Amino acid sequence: MRSNRRVDTGPELRLRSAVHRLGLRFRKDHPVETGERRVRPDIVFTRARVCVFCDGCFWHGCPQHATKPRTNAEFWERKLARNVERDRQVDRALAAAGWTVVRVWEHEDPASAAARIATVVSAATGRLPAPG
Repeated sequence: MRSNRRVDTGPELRLRSAVHRLGLRFRKDHPVETGERRVRPDIVFTRARVCVFCDGCFWHGCPQHATKPRTNAEFWERKLARNVERDRQVDRALAAAGWTVVRVWEHEDPASAAARIATVVSAATGRLPAPG
């Protein structure tokens, strides 16, 4: 599991590139305090108070692509269930602190996910992104 990167994964890089092409500027891996925990979303729009997470299908239980390992199945079932539960706790904590959370699956098209993010950010700020 050491080879699994925490930041700058392929899907995350493609998503950030698509978001940047739309003219949106953001912080990456920026810590956000919720009062009960510190969270490090993949992309943060500080003024709009929008946090974006790019979730891996295996690690976060994608309904379309999640797989269940057969070796040591009990361990993996518990671990992956904890990941999903932690995601829900983070979503609730961020929402309680006044943040909007956007979750993007690694298999989603980066351009369409970036457009969805741009819609959320522009709704939060009341401004359209600068042409980029």
